[in-house]
Amino acid sequence: MYLNCHSYYSLRYGTFSEVTLLELAVANHVKYIALTDINNTSACLNFLRKAEEFHMHAVVGIDFRNGVDQQFVGLAKNNEGFQELNTFLSDYLHQGERTFERAPDFLNAFVVYPFEKVLEWELTELKPYEYIGISVKDLKKLPFSKYIKYQDKLVFQQPVSFRTKKDFNAHRLLRAIANNTLLSKLSVAEQGSPDDVMYPMDNVYALFREYPFILENTALLLKQCKVSFDFSKEKQSQNQHTYTGSREKDQELLETLCLEQLGYRYPDDSHAASKRMQKELALIHQMDFVAYFLINYDIVSYAKKQGYFHVGRGSGANSIVAYLLGITDVDPLELDLYFERFMNLFRSTPPDFDIDFSWRDRNDVTRYIFERYNHVALMGTYVTFKYKGVVRELGKVFGLPKEDIDRLSRGDFTLASLDQWSKLVLQYGRLIEGMPNYISVHASGILISEKPLSYFSATFLPPKGYPTVQFDMHIAEDVGLHKYDILGQRGLAKIKEALAIIRYNKGKELDVEIHEVQRFKKDEKINTMLSHGQCMGCFYVESPAMRMLISKLKVDTYLGLVAASSIIRPGVAQSGMMREYILRHHDPERIKQAHPVLLSIMPDTYGVMVYQEDVIKVAHHFAGLSLGEADVLRRGMSGKYRSREEFKAVEQKFIENCRHKGYKDALTFEVWKQIESFAGYAFAKGHSASYAVESYQSLYLRAYYPLEYMVAVLNNGGGFYRPEIYLYEAEMLGGVIHLPCVNKSAIETVIDGKAIYLGFMFLKDFEARCAQRLLKERVHNGEFLSLEDFMDRITISIEQLSILIRIGAFSFTGIDKYELLWKAHFTLGHLQRFDTQYPLFKLQQRSHNVPVLQTTSLEMTFDQLELLGFTLERPFELLLEIPESSLSAADMPRYLNRKIDIYGYLVTTKYARTSNQKEMFFATFIDSNGLVFDVVLFPVIAQKYKFKGIGVYRIYGKVVSEFGYLSIEVIKMRKETYVQDPRFV
Repeated sequence: MYLNCHSYYSLRYGTFSEVTLLELAVANHVKYIALTDINNTSACLNFLRKAEEFHMHAVVGIDFRNGVDQQFVGLAKNNEGFQELNTFLSDYLHQGERTFERAPDFLNAFVVYPFEKVLEWELTELKPYEYIGISVKDLKKLPFSKYIKYQDKLVFQQPVSFRTKKDFNAHRLLRAIANNTLLSKLSVAEQGSPDDVMYPMDNVYALFREYPFILENTALLLKQCKVSFDFSKEKQSQNQHTYTGSREKDQELLETLCLEQLGYRYPDDSHAASKRMQKELALIHQMDFVAYFLINYDIVSYAKKQGYFHVGRGSGANSIVAYLLGITDVDPLELDLYFERFMNLFRSTPPDFDIDFSWRDRNDVTRYIFERYNHVALMGTYVTFKYKGVVRELGKVFGLPKEDIDRLSRGDFTLASLDQWSKLVLQYGRLIEGMPNYISVHASGILISEKPLSYFSATFLPPKGYPTVQFDMHIAEDVGLHKYDILGQRGLAKIKEALAIIRYNKGKELDVEIHEVQRFKKDEKINTMLSHGQCMGCFYVESPAMRMLISKLKVDTYLGLVAASSIIRPGVAQSGMMREYILRHHDPERIKQAHPVLLSIMPDTYGVMVYQEDVIKVAHHFAGLSLGEADVLRRGMSGKYRSREEFKAVEQKFIENCRHKGYKDALTFEVWKQIESFAGYAFAKGHSASYAVESYQSLYLRAYYPLEYMVAVLNNGGGFYRPEIYLYEAEMLGGVIHLPCVNKSAIETVIDGKAIYLGFMFLKDFEARCAQRLLKERVHNGEFLSLEDFMDRITISIEQLSILIRIGAFSFTGIDKYELLWKAHFTLGHLQRFDTQYPLFKLQQRSHNVPVLQTTSLEMTFDQLELLGFTLERPFELLLEIPESSLSAADMPRYLNRKIDIYGYLVTTKYARTSNQKEMFFATFIDSNGLVFDVVLFPVIAQKYKFKGIGVYRIYGKVVSEFGYLSIEVIKMRKETYVQDPRFV
């Protein structure tokens, strides 16, 4: 019996998992065991779940400590007691600087004070639920203490943190990491005792033979503790049960909302839609997911009222009810979305809605959810120690030089070449790697519970400012808590801002409503642009890989884009099925090679598994698994579930069923390989369809309002490429790009007709408060007439003013910037001016004889490079040597299957490995005319020629075509030298 055990969720302290603790208990013949992590409840639910398998009487509680100084251990008598402990810990974690003292009055929890603490505090009166903990080492002091008389209050409290000396060594390293100190300087007070181990129960009985009442008290106390949660497949959802307060009213409201929108969504023929709707409503009601749908509807409705854009995706996009409610904009009838992927009677979890909002709007939606509902918390997640992080942390702990740490981190070493300290880093790194390092916030998950979240976990308060549970989504699902996914993305912000820019630049609204995607799908201009891969800046379709795939497939329809959106995912590509899909797309004869059953299941994708639901289809129809088993298989492809017993059982049944059906093992294992390789990375079809809707919206804006859209892209963090690439694209589309100007620019980029003025946000080291002050003055008192006028009206330091002058923000004066810099220094150079200081009188402008100075265009270009990180001039103008070839990407068709000598400015690179693990690279360049082209460096060339950062490269290679898409297979490559910076020559 042990009532004070730690797992590695006692962060940067404990050394093994909660499951290992149970295994340790069995090995030592322990019947009662309590998990009490330090100020943490992350492992409690899984500990209780797994304890059933070990037939162990499991107790949960919390080890309350100030740092590593143990104050007391709280043990939950029942679920209410667990909630009390969680609430108390949450209050402590939320307030930050508080320290624990004596335990509060718990109604349903026991408190055990360590013997040393009782001596220190000289406790004499103990409440009925309070006890004194005696460890093995305390036995020496107990007989000489007055507390030997407190026989009914003494219990066995042997902390368990380690199994072996190796664990203790790992613990010391974790403590050194936590304290950011060298191991040699780690204080003993910051460590546990090496004696904090689990003794076999026979040894415990022997050690306490003179004090049997202590063990009897302990057993009696632990027997009274029983916390239980339902982890069965039939468990009730712990999400908020109703939306209106009544299940009956919820059902009526859901049906009413759907019927109201049926005619809007299906104006021509609603018969098929009505039939599908009724089928879904019946199942949603039967599975008790009505409130889940209504809460998602409520969140989306709030966003719409605020004018926020959203995209609903995930498996819920397969639902016509979600489509009618406006949670998604994907028509499941149009796409023949697989109903069973959305929901089936064997699926215990609700359909998954991933609701994307603009990154600018997401925080307000989150605030609304926390204010609207009673029991809300963000989902937690664990950041674990990864190899590079472990090496860097342990390198510092052992005092290794930075060069050695960098070498170990890169893996650039042989074991024989390492000294003993470096070898220790690797040896103990293997022990620590994979352990939780700290708890963070899930990227999107929000829990809305029927009960207070403290019923399940303590919560902490991250910088976001919202309570966050201490467990992750897998444990949440185990106990019946299903998250609502609220995400932020920049694509929606681009669309929303582009509409506002069109209004002020064009002086009009759009000719069509941005959500009328059905019109966009039929737009010839959009589809032609799409098929040619002209998608720079457009959501999800702008990356080189996506642009290449679209061009190879000649995608010119919405349905084609839906397929491409999923084919591009890593799993499909890595399994080889992406290439097979392309081959079958271009060659109808090749489709016949598909297995007849697979082709009949997936005729639209030529018998190739492309979407997540294809796993369910193949498992159900090809291998004969039930829908429930098929869904376990799909879910099992991701991370944690793969190792679970239920997944292993389904995998074995898949193989057995295929053999029973008479399939050859070669076919069975090939199909299994395809499932295994991509299911965890593929999209549900509805998910891809949702992405494609947003892609079409951004494609429409790029096709008809290209400059306004590019400005919106720039103002929202760009996308796949660097800002300068979008500026080059805007220039190719007819824009005239201007440097920041004190009279025209804003913090973000603005457009006036075709003139695009870069925002102050792109200026390195230029302070936002200076920009805000400038804009405020300009709005209130008009444009600046001269540098002198600017200095009179704006409080600014000479350093900040110099940035504006050097970038050309005063070019409207017609005065050379060197002359302006002289004037600025004469006027401000001797002054110390601070934000809160405003001049009472105008600065005295004295006239000076300024020498005649002339800034060269080359000097201006290098100023841009320094202040912006890029130049508005084509980088080819900076080459030291004049290019020997004038060929461009437009010449590539003439050079098909021939060698070409071409210069390109590097846009992006992508590292890859061949099947035999040799490295290769793909890269995208812009030529001197602004046209984009792609190259590939196969392993032999990749070994010989390396990318050396952004710049102009001379490329010699062979132009090749794959499915009509041209690229260059590099033979030679060299980064060209820029001229010297004239400012420092």
